[in-house]
Formats: sequence, structure tokens, C-alpha cells
Amino acid sequence: MTIISLMKQVPLPSEMRMGDDGLMDRTKAKSIINVDCQYGLEAGLQIKSEYPDAKLIVCSMGPPSFTESLENALAMGYDEAYLLSDRRLGGSDTYATGLAISHMLKHLGFGKGQDEDFIIVAGRQTSDGDTAHVPSQVAEFMGIPQGTFIETADFVDGRVHAKRIIEGGYQMMSLPLPCAMSFTPTGIDPRRATLSGAVKARKAEIKMFSIDDVDLGTELIGIGVPGEGGSPTIVSKVATIKSERAPAKIAEGHNEVELVDSLLAQMKEGKNTLEVKEKKAKKAKKTDDTLKRIDFRKGASGILTWAEVVKGEISRPSLELLTPARDLANSLEEGTTVTTLIIGKNVGALAKELIAHGADEVIVVEDDRLEEYRILPFSEIFAQVIKERNPEIALFAATTAGRELAPRIGVKTDSGVTADCTQLLIGEHKHRNKETKEQVIYAPILESRRPTYGESKLATIIGFVCPQISTARAGTFEVPARDDSREGKITPFTPTLDESEFVSEIIETVIGEGGMQGLFEADIIVAGGRGTTSDGMQMVKDLAEALKEQGVKAEWAASRVMVDEGVSEYARQIGQTGKTVRPKVYVAIGISGAVQHIAGMKESDTIVAINNNVKETIFSNADFAIVGDYADVVPVLIEKVKAGFTFGIEVNK
Repeated sequence: MTIISLMKQVPLPSEMRMGDDGLMDRTKAKSIINVDCQYGLEAGLQIKSEYPDAKLIVCSMGPPSFTESLENALAMGYDEAYLLSDRRLGGSDTYATGLAISHMLKHLGFGKGQDEDFIIVAGRQTSDGDTAHVPSQVAEFMGIPQGTFIETADFVDGRVHAKRIIEGGYQMMSLPLPCAMSFTPTGIDPRRATLSGAVKARKAEIKMFSIDDVDLGTELIGIGVPGEGGSPTIVSKVATIKSERAPAKIAEGHNEVELVDSLLAQMKEGKNTLEVKEKKAKKAKKTDDTLKRIDFRKGASGILTWAEVVKGEISRPSLELLTPARDLANSLEEGTTVTTLIIGKNVGALAKELIAHGADEVIVVEDDRLEEYRILPFSEIFAQVIKERNPEIALFAATTAGRELAPRIGVKTDSGVTADCTQLLIGEHKHRNKETKEQVIYAPILESRRPTYGESKLATIIGFVCPQISTARAGTFEVPARDDSREGKITPFTPTLDESEFVSEIIETVIGEGGMQGLFEADIIVAGGRGTTSDGMQMVKDLAEALKEQGVKAEWAASRVMVDEGVSEYARQIGQTGKTVRPKVYVAIGISGAVQHIAGMKESDTIVAINNNVKETIFSNADFAIVGDYADVVPVLIEKVKAGFTFGIEVNK
């Protein structure tokens, strides 16, 4: 058996910068092995412990400087290291990255047949992109099954039994060999390199390849150029995200009781207001009618969305998708329709609900084998529907399922995918041919906008292959108002599925109560971060429970670090790679205020921060704040809530 670990070297998150061209500027940043990739490396070593004769190889793609991290992997215990390094790969999107890596693996002799004993392991996602696309794309290019968001994996009777984290719980999967798995940071902590390992690594050779060595052409890699090739997607523009929240009111007092009393008084007075300077009205941009306009869609028309079914109901993020889908349809040609695909067992009855929320047509695929989401048959069904309907846009919610399904479908359709979008608009792209100097306009085109690189920039991503595929952050868009008088078409669809699509099995699915749905509906969210580890966030939960007892719609949540450390389930994670919420009051306790977390809660009406370090960034993003210790302040706050304090939320008892 061969265990192949995919690894990426990334800039330290605190030193990441984006250049004016929308690409990462790594020149002044120190680099490390991507945190999630470290867990992938450890997962490979754990598998090796079960199969001592297995070979461990580590592969990466990037500049020659990546050899430093490859040496670290060798020092941890890996046998061989390979680096695909070529300037022509610069600026590649995730599709091109997956394509290039798969070419390297095939060059090394993998993927030539379905009976090979190899496993690809990787991290869930990288800190400089946070897309989670590449593991899925590599798996599709290699033609093998996959499991993403994996926490642990063991071998049972020649198959891999993996625990996959999903919204609200987990799923036990059984995967055959070969397969690919991406691991979350909730798995086994990565080991340190040994001294003997470091000595061995310095003596080892890291084999470097160019794209010519692995038989990869330039047609679909590097920076995309409309009409000329390259990556299917490009960054068309980048804007700086500016905070519009006034400075926080800081509670005053000599002890925790006085601090909490000060907070209550300040909240009663109201938050600070920001002086708003009158902005000059922007002149509407005039369309240059002299330029040639190119419709690149080649007959593609309409918008396709996916209705994910969880526990017999349509997930809220899937209903949210219908809001941008309808807006996009209204911005395109008259008659552009929104079609939703729903897959499962006995799901036809849910079609009317989708129409009531905005779908014009619902395509229904019913199969007893598809009662639960499974990546291989679901992606194949989508590919067949896309081939038949030829939509110009396909939208998915950025749930654990959507984040692995969309990129796999993107490979099947040769489309790029934009992850975790917060805005979806129809626009146009002006392009000048470098050789002919001719300037043309590509329109209409989907502008997928996502906060990126520390949430300091809003990048607009566009693609020139249909369907243009994007995933939308859960909680970003409102669910469209339900109108049961709406009429629509319900169309059954029978896909052609081979037994090979069912080689992966679902052993068990465990989903708890609350969490995801409750966070979207809560008036108050109490969130805990690293500073609440002393009691495993118990007082965070107690505060939320005390609010519930007062009749408040309240829920508790967590920052990513608490999920990565196993203190909280993923369904309760707030932030760039979790949920986006907009409660009336967000209480951030022991949270430092990393930009990735701020991304998921900055739209809250009122933000209250409690932290013992006055220099933490969270205070710059709050309306009210207490500088104090978690263990001292929160118990007093809980008593105040039990006495009737509800952070200004009116309740009907």
C-alpha cells in the first residue's frame, strides 16, 4: 500500500497580504505547513502504523521554497517527497491545482487502475484560500471515491471506516481502496519531527517536476485569460472591506460586579454612534457601446440550485440559495428560470415547498439508495442534469456536503468554482487582448464575491465556462418569503447510475438537536472562544440557557479553535469556514476577534465582547465591552439574567 499525503506550505495567517492584482503576495511572509495539512500528514502516519509495510510519500505544488516543508514531512517519518514546481502554474485556481496534482500522481504511477492499494490524505482546506476544493477535485480527476471533513479513519476488513463531521453531528463511512480523504484539525494531533528524522530528511532527495515532466499542458493552468485558456476562474477585482461600527463602550468598575452593572447601564443608554460623512453620489458607469460585446455562454441559460435534504427536510441554507437565484434570474434575460434539483428517497413531496420559496421548476430524483447524501451518485446525477439542461449558473450552499459536491461537479463540467460567496451579481468584464490590443466586454457574467485573505478584501471571481459554479455561505442570504400560490413545474428525472457510484457506504449518521437551525433563528447568540476552555465552555452554555429560561430565543456557539479542539461540534462554528449569523445581540466571550471569526458575526445588530486582554481585536468590532476574566464576569452576568436582564431583548412571558 502507498499512502500519499498532499501538503501545502502557506504564509502565516497573521502575515498574509493580498497584492493589487488580487493574488497572494508571499514575498514578506514567513511560511509554515498549512495547519490542516499537518493533520493530514499525521493521518498518513497513523495508517502506516496499521500497515508497517506501506510506503509514505508526500506531494506538493508550489515554488522551490516549498522544499522546506517537504523536509519537515520527511523528518516526521515520510519516505519520499515530490514537488511540482513551474512558473507557468502561477495564479492557478483550485481547478487547475487539482488538475496539476493529479497529473503528478499519475506520472508517479497512481490512478492507472481501480484495483490499486493507495490512499490520498490531505488537510480539510488551506488557510490562504479556505475553499476546501482541492481534495474533491483531485479525487474526481483521479476517478476515485472520497471522504471529506474526516476526523478519524481506521481499517476494517480491507476498507477504510472514517468518521466524517457534518452539520449537527457526524457520519460513519466505509470507503474502498483507492480513495481520498481530507482531515479536520479535530483528529489526532500532529507529531513533532524527531532528531533522527531530521538527520534523515537532510540526506533525502526531494524530487522536483515541471509541468513538462508530468505531461501537463498550459491550456487549463495559470492565470485564466478569456478566450485564450488558463484557469477557468480569475480574480477580476479586489476591494478593501472597511468596518462601519462605532468605537465600543468599555464597562468601568473595580470588580466584576461593578463591571457588569456598568455594562447594563451602558446598554440601557445605547451604543455609540459613528459620525457619517455625507458621501458624494457616484456617477453611474456608462457602458461603452463602441466595444464589442461577447456572450461566452454558448447557449447556456437558466440557474440551477441544489436542495439538500437533512432528516427529511430541506436544509435552510438550500432555501436561502433561492434568494440570490431569483435576483440573478431577474437580472438576466426575460424568461430566465430558476430550477432546483432535489435528490433522495420519497422527496417529491418537498417540491411544492421549493416552488413556494421561488423555484420555477423542481427536478426530482427519487431512489431508495439515495436516502442519504452520497458524493459519487449525487455528483454524477448533477453532471447528467447539467448536460441535459445546460444551465449558465449552478449554486450550492457552502455546507459540508456542498463544499465537496460543487468542486467535484466542477471537474466533471470543466468549470471553475468560487467558494463561500457573500454576494452574487450579474455584471460584465472588460478584457484587452495583449497581442491585438483589442478591447471587448464579456457579458452577462456572474460576479461571485467572497471575503478573502483574512476578510480584509472582497474579491470578485468570474469564470468563462458554463455552468458558472459558486457556493454561498450559510446564513448570508435570507430565506425567500413563502408564497403557496406560486405555480411551478415538477419534473421527475431518472439518471443512469452504475454500481461503481455506490462503492462508498454510509454506516451510520448521527445528528443532534439544535445548533445549526437555532443559530439562524436566535435573537441572542452567546459564543465562546479560546478564553473559555477552563470549563469547556460550560458557563457560555449556562448563560444561553439562562436567557432561554427568561423567554429569549438564545443559542450558544463557538469559534473555530473550539471546534478544532473538539470542545464544540462543527454545526455551532461561527466564522469564515462556519456559519454567518445576524442575531439582535452577539455576546463574544473569550474570543480574540480573528478576522475569520468576525466575518461570521459582524452583521449582528449589537455585539458585546468579554475578554481579559484589552488589546484583542474583538474590542474593535464590538458595541459594548467588558475587560475581565471569563470565570469572574460570566457568573455575575448569569445572575443578572436570572434576575431579568435580557440584553435589551423584549420577551413576552
